[in-house]
Amino acid sequence: MLSQLTIRNFAIVESLDLELQTGMTVVSGETGAGKSIMLDALGLALGDRAESGVVRVGAERAEIVARFDLSQLPTAAAWLEAQDLDQDGECLLRRVITAEGRSRSYINGQPCPVAAVRALSGHLVDIHGQHEHQRLLKREYHRTLLDEYAGQMSRAEQVRERYQEWRRLDQELKTLTEQSEEQTARIQLLSYQTEELDQLGLAEGELEALEEEQKMLENAGQILHTGHQLLQLTADSDQENCLGLLNHCEQLLASLDSQSPALQQAAEMLSSAQIQIEEASQEVRHYLDRVEVDPGRLQQVEERLSGIYDLARKHRIQPEELIEFHQRLRRELESLSRSDEELDALAARAGKARDAYLDNATKLSQARQKAARKLARAVDGQLHELGMPVAQFEVALTELPAERRGPQGLEDVEFLITANRGQPARPLGKVASGGELSRISLAIQVITAETSSTPTLVFDEVDVGIGGAIAEVVGRKLRELGERAQILCVTHQPQVASQGHQHLFVSKKNGTARTQTRIRNLGRDDRVQEVARMLGGIDITERSMAHAREMLGLG
Repeated sequence: MLSQLTIRNFAIVESLDLELQTGMTVVSGETGAGKSIMLDALGLALGDRAESGVVRVGAERAEIVARFDLSQLPTAAAWLEAQDLDQDGECLLRRVITAEGRSRSYINGQPCPVAAVRALSGHLVDIHGQHEHQRLLKREYHRTLLDEYAGQMSRAEQVRERYQEWRRLDQELKTLTEQSEEQTARIQLLSYQTEELDQLGLAEGELEALEEEQKMLENAGQILHTGHQLLQLTADSDQENCLGLLNHCEQLLASLDSQSPALQQAAEMLSSAQIQIEEASQEVRHYLDRVEVDPGRLQQVEERLSGIYDLARKHRIQPEELIEFHQRLRRELESLSRSDEELDALAARAGKARDAYLDNATKLSQARQKAARKLARAVDGQLHELGMPVAQFEVALTELPAERRGPQGLEDVEFLITANRGQPARPLGKVASGGELSRISLAIQVITAETSSTPTLVFDEVDVGIGGAIAEVVGRKLRELGERAQILCVTHQPQVASQGHQHLFVSKKNGTARTQTRIRNLGRDDRVQEVARMLGGIDITERSMAHAREMLGLG
């Protein structure tokens, strides 16, 4: 249940702290006092769209905090636990809106996207707005109401998902089938090109190795001559060479004062130079061992390179791009060359998806048919109590032809009403007056509230368009709901207000600089005064006070 609502700098509310009770809480006040501000603030905490205009003039930001007791809310507690947001049986929703229009949402102190708050709010509060009766004029809303009443919202979502999966696979199958003939020529070209590249058989790194080998073979004679000269100078000459000269230098250095640090360092450097020259000579020998004057091998390398270069020119790419190009052609060919077995497998998947859709949609239809009869009887009963004794409510289910079946299921759903005897049932918008539409809406809301698993129900002026004895019936019904759920009800009707377990009064104070809205919890005497005001207007008489006490059961 909603246990506390804190509002700061929201609209014309500077500061407000409300402690809310179980049962039925009514909210009343003069017209224009801002009775719906509390519900608007609650809506923002629950994830409604925020605008900068909601921030109180002169304030930097507005802040709303809604605290919920989760002891009777296992689904909300499970949701929070799944998101690692659980907090000892409580849920704290906080919304901050800056004057610049920026907005942040928090769940139990953790920043969260608004979408997450909205997902959680469905487990916390069920709001019935003051324009609910206008939604009854939209046929798509009838289907949603019926599915909610039947407890089939999860099944309806499954039907939608199965339909989308079926249509996706079916469209993919259709596209592939249509493309098969168009792709034949492309497949033939790709097959020829990949076969040609297969025959070339260019390996990774082969091009670079061939080009290096070609240079070596072309200059083999010069390379061998120069290389041997280098070896003679470094180590191989019988006369003077680098190693011999360094060895002689080392002997001369050794004849000097060996205790001198500077000479010791010089000796180490000469020794290091000998080692490096020996290693360099060895590397040159290894290289020259691989060099040979081989005109036959040179011809083979040049022919191989010519084949590579020719194929690269043919495809208008660089030779080094051939391997990646070959792989790309293979991937495209594999993609286009799906076998008949693969197409059959896709057709089978599409068929299974269609069967899954029809299976779920059929089960949903059966549940709708059963719930439609039950809902019609229940609404009839409520309408008779609400001053429409001969009204007959009907939930019409019209089976759709195969080509019109979609994500919503196998049938259209429409609410019909017979307001007078002898008349056929017709759509609500063509028969019901504004007052009748309000009562039909109220009847449906009361019935759906009775089956709701959400323990906090909000009714925002749902009693608009009714009064007198009918308003008294509405008040009693809301109080009955309040015996097993928390009810918040904004009302203009004294008959409804008198039924509340808790009464909040909204007032507006016009100051010299700005207007402020305040909400206070009425005690016994103040409550009599407020119900009397609602009965008689500005001038409260002893008669209206006595009537108010009687309505409140105090008389």
